[in-house]
Amino acid sequence: MPKNRSTPADATPAGHLIEASLHLVLGYQLAQATIVTDAVFSEQVGAVFDLRPVEYTVLCLIHENPDVSAARLAKALAVTAPNIAAWIERLEKRGLIQRIPHATDRRAQYLRTTPEGATLATKATRSVLEGEQESLSDLSKGERLMPPELLHKVALSRSARQSGPR
Repeated sequence: MPKNRSTPADATPAGHLIEASLHLVLGYQLAQATIVTDAVFSEQVGAVFDLRPVEYTVLCLIHENPDVSAARLAKALAVTAPNIAAWIERLEKRGLIQRIPHATDRRAQYLRTTPEGATLATKATRSVLEGEQESLSDLSKGERLMPPELLHKVALSRSARQSGPR
């Protein structure tokens, strides 16, 4: 009978189960890391600012891309038009974003944050970054910068996969 010896390199953070075959599986490691980041978000943003992660994301994207359309947001987040419409509606009802009619196309609308929405996006981002920094204090500054950079590169592969071979 093999010994059930686990080390930090091949064991789950909680429960201490051997995960050797999963250790290099990116999706699995993302799921494990998400447990940490979801808890930070919930504490730092969700509870404090009454925002769900998707609402925060949509709010920040509108804040950083004034006059963006709902269609571009949906494409960026790989969601359906009805989903993006529902999230926009919630943010608009809270007075965090506003719809601006297109000057020549009555069907088109642009989205912008209100002053309250801009302030909330800035405060929520600062709060979640501080919470993550505190939660990941065992990592060096350089180590804390690596995951977002690498994950952004992974996300960029989405557009390469969607556009097909060149």
